[in-house]
Amino acid sequence: MDKKTNKNQDLYSQIDSFLSDKSNQIKKFSRGDIVDGKVVDVRDGLVVVDVGYKSEGIVAGRELKSETLDWRDLKVGDSILVYVVKPEDEEGQLVLSIRRTQQASAWITLEKAKKDNDVVETVVVEANNGGLIVEIGKDVRGFIPTSQLDASRVYLNGIRQVGKDISSKVQKRLNSLVGEKISTRIIELDREKNRIILSEKMVTQSRDLEQREKTLNKVKEGDILEGTVSGITPFGIFVNAEGLEGLVHLSELSWDKVEDIGSMYAVGSKVKVMVIGVSDGGKRVAYSVKRLLKDPWSQAIAKYKVGDIVSGKVQKVVPYGAFVRIDEGLNGLIHISELSDKLVKDPSDIVKVDDDVKVKILSISSTERHLGLSLKATTKKSPVEEEKKPEISKEELASAIDTAIEEELSPKE
Repeated sequence: MDKKTNKNQDLYSQIDSFLSDKSNQIKKFSRGDIVDGKVVDVRDGLVVVDVGYKSEGIVAGRELKSETLDWRDLKVGDSILVYVVKPEDEEGQLVLSIRRTQQASAWITLEKAKKDNDVVETVVVEANNGGLIVEIGKDVRGFIPTSQLDASRVYLNGIRQVGKDISSKVQKRLNSLVGEKISTRIIELDREKNRIILSEKMVTQSRDLEQREKTLNKVKEGDILEGTVSGITPFGIFVNAEGLEGLVHLSELSWDKVEDIGSMYAVGSKVKVMVIGVSDGGKRVAYSVKRLLKDPWSQAIAKYKVGDIVSGKVQKVVPYGAFVRIDEGLNGLIHISELSDKLVKDPSDIVKVDDDVKVKILSISSTERHLGLSLKATTKKSPVEEEKKPEISKEELASAIDTAIEEELSPKE
């Protein structure tokens, strides 16, 4: 083998060694890559960066703008992260960006936030028919659909509603939110489509669940909580107290008879409640309002005794008699047999609602919190009439009152 052949082999070996060394290989870049480079030149409105490419990269124009880095402070030899805008433009130059590095970093942060279900802080910049456009970071915007906003921000009393009039009111409320900060979680994230969908409800509901568990773990019967009316039904009101929602049954709203719940409460009303029952792991919670109020019965009844003749007002007429209120929280029943000495087929023939009447107290039931009353006992009767009219026994009257109370308190179909 001659000297020339040996020389060629050495050259080939050196070339192979050079090419196998990755540090000597020409790097390949794609749009969107974030790479580390060194500043080789800083001119007016231009930064030249060496990123190990076949040519040096250029950062110019608006791609120099960044909230986190002022390009005018850069010096030759400084390390810098840059975003690849174009691997090669019309002139064969590598086009880089400092501005988009910040934006890309924001996306990386958002991807991590979505994965970890972290809270993302936003600022409302615009409202439209579908919801809110929010700014997450410089040049990064997202969208919160109306359905993903906390209802208290959008609807009166926090109850979702529909209708033309409602839509215009909702839009006004959405417009008023511009400039406000809203904590959200990410529902959808698509960097390619520049699409970020966010939800405030995911944050508030999570807080509600955390608050509920916290309250549930410490609450016990007899505790008094501050709450908000979250719903009104014919059988009572629902109250959310410190995240724990429960029912105040109709019978626990007031010591007095409740005729119209809607006139007493509205959704969103603040109310104090007493915990009177927690069962099924907190799925069933019973509250009471009336147990926080003074019981008018004990005070009112102290003024009366069996045999007293008192004034009252007819509240309701039913087939078996008439209900009369003689004092605040003090009601009684005039059984049909106690309306008149004569045979009464229809109590409305004798009394009407709102009639002022004089009645005699025949019985006082502390258990049922009710009085047995008589209208006929306040009218003078002749001895002959007394003989003709058979008296109803105390047992029969008590039974009649119990039956009437059961019928009155039973839920109507």
